[in-house]
Amino acid sequence: MARDIRFALVTGADGFIGSHLVDLLLSRGIKVRALCQYNSFNSWGWLDNVRHPGLEIVCGDVRDAAFCRHISRDVDTVFHLAALIAIPYSYVAPESYVDTNVTGTLNMCQAARDLGVERLIVTSTSEVYGTAQYVPIDEKHPRQPQSPYSATKIGADAIAKSFFNAFGLPVVIARPFNTYGPRQSARAIIPTIISQIAAGNSEIKVGDLTPTRDFNYVADTCRGFLALAEADGIEGEEINIATGTEISMADTLATIAEVMERKVEFVVDPARLRPSASEVFRLCGDNSKITALTAWRPEVSLREGISRTVKWFTDPANLARYKTDIYNR
Repeated sequence: MARDIRFALVTGADGFIGSHLVDLLLSRGIKVRALCQYNSFNSWGWLDNVRHPGLEIVCGDVRDAAFCRHISRDVDTVFHLAALIAIPYSYVAPESYVDTNVTGTLNMCQAARDLGVERLIVTSTSEVYGTAQYVPIDEKHPRQPQSPYSATKIGADAIAKSFFNAFGLPVVIARPFNTYGPRQSARAIIPTIISQIAAGNSEIKVGDLTPTRDFNYVADTCRGFLALAEADGIEGEEINIATGTEISMADTLATIAEVMERKVEFVVDPARLRPSASEVFRLCGDNSKITALTAWRPEVSLREGISRTVKWFTDPANLARYKTDIYNR
């Protein structure tokens, strides 16, 4: 029997995946409290234009423990997505990643424990595995901190797991592989290519084209989060959300160019290259655990997902929100 979710808190709700998750939860009739990063512009990120009677938007910061307790009151389920995620920026500002990703997760775990939250979903990342030692990568694969970002996510996962082991906190660690789709930062590989082509560029700046990734369309990732929130008896588990397939950056870019019907030249931009020992060269996830524990299955093929993403980015109103000539670390 599935858990009944009545009132959910989503941290990082103003971001790419978080905003899509809010959309999904509202569409299922679930009341949502959405945490957006506090800022002086009163911006709610991708929720700026969302109006729904079941949506409550709050602004603040997960680095503040008292605030985390404040926003966790009365909810039965917490989806904790708030994080600093840009790998290049973690090279130059690692302390901020520790503050947000590790301390922020600690604060949310403590708040959920103190207030009796029924289920806490903590968002991990496939980056914790580093370059695959074997494929497909299952949840027992060694953790390899190949960037300060991945190190802080390993730490956040460990904090969450410790609260399960020490205090019985009903936490589940969701580990999505490479999510893409509408609203994603242009820093990421798929939107950076689409946005540059859509802007009319013939020379497309890229990083290393040899690594492989297991791409999840954002709707599939969000359905995975919801499936893990609803499933009974999975507290304390770490669970991949993955397609079980991989594709190289070069083949991904060729697919994008084909879908957009453009002939372009890909030019390696040194600013987009990771330090050699930090690059994750192969990711392909094992999804047998989530498919055994839930009814979740990936539904959107890579080509279909890219087509949907291209359609969204090529809308002039959406493309105007991106600075296609500036690489955002």
